[in-house]
This record gives sequence, structure tokens and C-alpha cells, in this order.
Amino acid sequence: MLYFRAITLSLGLLLSQVLMAHPDIIAHRGASGYLPEHTLEAATLAFAQGADYIEQDLVLSQDLVPVVLHDIHLDTVTDVALKFPSRKREDGRFYAFDFTLAELKTLKVHERTDQKGYPVFPYRYQGKGGFTIATFEEQIELITQLNRQFGKSIGLFPEIKSPAWHKQEGADITTIVFNLLRKYQLDDASKKIYVQCFDFSEIKRMRKKLGAKVKLVQLIGENNPNEPTDYEYLQTPEGLKKVAKFAQGIGPGIGQLVNLKKRRVKKLAKNAKEAGLLIYPYTFRRDALPAGISEVELLDILFKRVKVGGVFSDFPDSVVEYLQSDTVY
Repeated sequence: MLYFRAITLSLGLLLSQVLMAHPDIIAHRGASGYLPEHTLEAATLAFAQGADYIEQDLVLSQDLVPVVLHDIHLDTVTDVALKFPSRKREDGRFYAFDFTLAELKTLKVHERTDQKGYPVFPYRYQGKGGFTIATFEEQIELITQLNRQFGKSIGLFPEIKSPAWHKQEGADITTIVFNLLRKYQLDDASKKIYVQCFDFSEIKRMRKKLGAKVKLVQLIGENNPNEPTDYEYLQTPEGLKKVAKFAQGIGPGIGQLVNLKKRRVKKLAKNAKEAGLLIYPYTFRRDALPAGISEVELLDILFKRVKVGGVFSDFPDSVVEYLQSDTVY
């Protein structure tokens, strides 16, 4: 019996080392460092560059179709103000939920700007290509077919955006997304997919009320009066233990894991691992590195010191190149 236990323990340790030897590269909004975010083209490029997962942020159209957009607003990534100038709300913003899918499909997607129209990342894509908004189903089909044709198993990393806001608008985005996942047999812990959300009450609802089987990631933001989740509490040992009852991992900002000025790893990393949670920080951007830190140094901190399970990146090829050139774990 003792011999059997020793063999089992050794195999378990070996398996954990094998799994940890391959941290995941999550293409943040696709290969968004090169092409307008969340477009089918950005997803295709991320696939070609070797990402392990491709992220899809999900909001609803007026006719309740999950579309791939980072925000509930349209004005900073599309030409909606030119096409539908009268459709803005009292706050001056244009909301995806106010447009049917057919209307959304008429919009051109461009590189992200601020609300004044200035590019957020001025050296990224500068063309005027005919990029359009993709539905979640279109991205599922695209990645599935590319996997089939190239013999790959690139995964999905969808995020359910602003579920409380959608509920105020009369729509249950989470149930709609899970109906779609089940249509494609993706609500399955064995499949290469994680569902993420900032709203902890919604993470709990997915598991308890909707019977979610898929792997879940609790995103960690900054406390805000408009947000329903107490992120400071979730970063405590007690809070992380509660998260671990429902989710397999957390997605904090890099600055929540590391004091970048002092190059010091914060307690969140240790506490999360003790709770049995994987860590998927956001966002590695080659063109927006923290002051005084090089690309390689930042990746060294994340992979060698924090030992994250993976990282979100606008530039998946940069992380692929880094991991291929060095033994991380």
C-alpha cells in the first residue's frame, strides 16, 4: 500500500510539473496589437501566432445575440456616430444593446480611440479596412474550423460583460451565453474553454443556479461604486477561498500581483495558489510597458517569479517567442 501511494504521489508531482511547464497564452481580444480588437481577422491572426486561447468579450444586441465587443458602448471602436448619429442616449454614448444584429453588422470596426476620437495606441493598425463586429457564434465556428484544418486545439476564453447592466435592460446575458455554449457542447470542464466575469455574484450564479460545468475565472478589478463586487475582499485569503468554491482561477491586473516599482510580488499570488486557484493576469502589452521595465523583465516576473498559469496579451507572438526561447518552469 505504501509503495502504491508513493508511486501515485510521484505520478501526481510529475503531472503537475508537466502541466506547469506550459503556461497559457491568451490572445487578449485576439491579436489586438496588430488588428482592430475582437474582429474575426484579429482572432485568425492570434490563431496563426500560436495563442493557446483566444478571448471573446460578450455583450448583447437588441435582438439578444451575443456579439464580441469589449464594451457595452460602440463609439470608441466603430463608426456608429457617422452611421446612426441620432441613436445615442442622453449620456452621449451609443450602446450595442440599442441596435439589432443587422444594424451592428453595417458598422465598421476601427482601432480603439478615446471618446474624443484620438487613438489609444497610436502606432497600431492605421488602415481603413472593412472590419466588422463578429458574433460569438462566428468566432466559435472560426476557431473550431481552424482547429480542424490545422490539427490544433486552440481554446476559447469568453467574458460575460456587465451582467447587472444587462439585467437592468431586461436581458439575461449569462443564460443566453450558456444556452449557446450548450448548443456547441462547450459547457464541459474537459473542453478547452474558460468563462470569465468580473461580477462574483454572477460567477456564483453560473455554478449554482445555471449548473455550469465549464471552468470559470473570477476577474479582479478595482473597487468602484458602480461595480457590484468587492474586489479588495476577494483578494484576501478568506475571499479567495470563497472564489475557489466556484472558479478554477482568478484574473487580476498585473499591478495587483506585482509592485512594479519595487519588483516585488504581492501576497495575492501566494494566497491564490494556497486557495488552489490558477492565475491569469491582464494585460501584457509590448507598446505599453510599465515605466522602467523591459518586455523580457516583465515576462520573467510573471512566469518565473509569480509562476502564473498564463497571461493575457495583445501581442501573443511576443509571449510565444519568449516562452520558446527560455525554460520558464
